Amino acid sequence: MTDHSLERDPGLVGAAVGMPEGADATLTYESGLEVEARSQWTLARRRFFRHRLAVASLVVLAVIMLAGALAPWVAPYPFDGYDINNLEAGPTLHGGHIFGTDLLGRDYFSRVLYGIRTSERVAFLVAILAVVIGTTVGSLAGYYSRWADNALMRFTDLILTLPALAVLLVAAALLGKGNQYRVAVILSLLLWTLLARIVRGQFLSLREKEYVDAAKAAGAGDLRIIFRHMLPNSLGPIVVFATLTVGGVILLEAYISYLGFGVQPPTPALGKLIADGQNVSSHDWWLVTFPGLTIVLIVLCINFIGDGLRDALDPTQRIRA
Repeated sequence: MTDHSLERDPGLVGAAVGMPEGADATLTYESGLEVEARSQWTLARRRFFRHRLAVASLVVLAVIMLAGALAPWVAPYPFDGYDINNLEAGPTLHGGHIFGTDLLGRDYFSRVLYGIRTSERVAFLVAILAVVIGTTVGSLAGYYSRWADNALMRFTDLILTLPALAVLLVAAALLGKGNQYRVAVILSLLLWTLLARIVRGQFLSLREKEYVDAAKAAGAGDLRIIFRHMLPNSLGPIVVFATLTVGGVILLEAYISYLGFGVQPPTPALGKLIADGQNVSSHDWWLVTFPGLTIVLIVLCINFIGDGLRDALDPTQRIRA
């Protein structure tokens, strides 16, 4: 006897064959019973694109980052070019200097674009290195536990007790200032600890799952279990951490450049641009305003994107997708 309720409601088919409630199921009688389920990443993508503020922030951030990456082609003037006829010229749409010029007649729009380029290089390099270090330490500590967990977590706690800003300033002074890649390496060696603790907690939970026991029973090695089975299920917090780290590093790099310990001239940096313009900011307001607004806009966009990714990658949100 055929149950015609299945024909009327394909969603009942998924329940009948054990599909999760949030999955998409279709029924076709020409080829028999076929069930098509949405993957985890499909659900995450759909949830993210429903977060309108995150999507809008992603578009704005992509435009800013692309402009910075293509600064040599987008900038109307060289960042160190001089216009002696327009010293300390205010912003204008007609004179060719939409962000104005500084005391030496250098176009500030071009310098801000190159400053974005410097900041994004440092931020993305720090995010990559911090994710690699933090994920490696956290996964090894969480998977092997016992002595490995104790040793790695005590080392992580030691790094956490260090005053990050003081260590950063001392390291920059001793190792040399000015090189953006050197600054990025120093920052990454200080910012991986939070991710290590997050990944460790994820692995402590995941190693008790049935599929991990099944993989061990099937003879899978430790590295295969870590990289094939456990790490993919920990990608949500890692992606969110990497995204928010980019925004935090841009702020931190601007801060140390403002103090004079970060990227040095002639390479433009957003923090250094603010520092150079602060002494004349009372009448040349654009020298501080435009680099500052650029930093604020970038960090806001990254934070909104991080919120969207956090919601999209949260497995408890699946039923609402």
